[in-house]
Amino acid sequence: MVAMHAQSYTFDPRPHYPLLLSANRYWDPSSPHLDDPTATTLVFTHGTGFHKEQIEPTIQELYDLVPVDGPKIREVWSIDAPNHGDSAVLNEQVLRSGYEPFEWQEYSRALHALLAGLGTGIDVEFSRRRLVLIGHSMGAIANVFALSYQPILKPEFLIIIEIMGVTTHALPLLQNSFAAASTNRRDIWQSRAEAYQMLKARPLWRSWDDRVLGIFVEKGMRPLPTLEYPDKEGVTLKCTRRQETATYHGGPAGPNVDSLVKSAIQRFRAHFIVGSINDHLPRAVKDEFFANAVGGVQNLASFTRVANAGHLMVQTHPTAVAKALFDVLTTEREQMLQAKL
Repeated sequence: MVAMHAQSYTFDPRPHYPLLLSANRYWDPSSPHLDDPTATTLVFTHGTGFHKEQIEPTIQELYDLVPVDGPKIREVWSIDAPNHGDSAVLNEQVLRSGYEPFEWQEYSRALHALLAGLGTGIDVEFSRRRLVLIGHSMGAIANVFALSYQPILKPEFLIIIEIMGVTTHALPLLQNSFAAASTNRRDIWQSRAEAYQMLKARPLWRSWDDRVLGIFVEKGMRPLPTLEYPDKEGVTLKCTRRQETATYHGGPAGPNVDSLVKSAIQRFRAHFIVGSINDHLPRAVKDEFFANAVGGVQNLASFTRVANAGHLMVQTHPTAVAKALFDVLTTEREQMLQAKL
């Protein structure tokens, strides 16, 4: 197993943008590619209700899969949305005014500022890197919107995992369903140990890979009291119940998303990864989105279905997701080498 190292950063885009971002950098200290300009830098963005550390089992599995002569990974970054994870703690006061609903474009604007170098706190010039943007659910939408801002980002290619592509007529029903679930969700426990045991007993959470659930409890929660619960004790979620609900209400849909996805796949090679189980999004909604935004899978660089996985495959099937990512990176590397011949 690769002894993966990690370091946390706080990115401050003010006054360009008012919300701080928390980001993690992961790397293999024994890798020969740490200073290789031809190696790829992978950038992960997450879905609603999650946080940057939940991708760690997938990253570990990916590093373990890559042979010496395989795809060259320089390092990996994972970015919290402004109202999720450690970013939510940093922005706790600011988020209480003007961010309900929380528009998904806020994640895009913050991500764009980070990758474009419009702020301080991170010692990397991403504009000089061979970037690969990897987004799951809301994170995939955030990546697509970020590609429409100035200055222009120029990733090598995109990997889009279970994009939350929702048609205009289906959006209200899905928003209300997801928001109702988050509004009624328990968000205070006596301890992390109690939280883990209670979540593990519920069918949804029991389906998660145990490493991911452990990380959710350890890194996705914080001690009480907080600004949201000044008179409580125990632990609560870093992404407050109020902000998770606000994020569901702020999700984009319809022609704006369709046109931006269409533009993105015309400008960049796009690899789509979906689950074989249509749980969060009905098959009809997915099919309509692919027809309107993609125009058929023949317009994609690749299209992969992960067996026995649904929308939350990053949480439930990190090993299978890592294998799908490895296959994409391998294909891209082979094509690049052939182009040089």
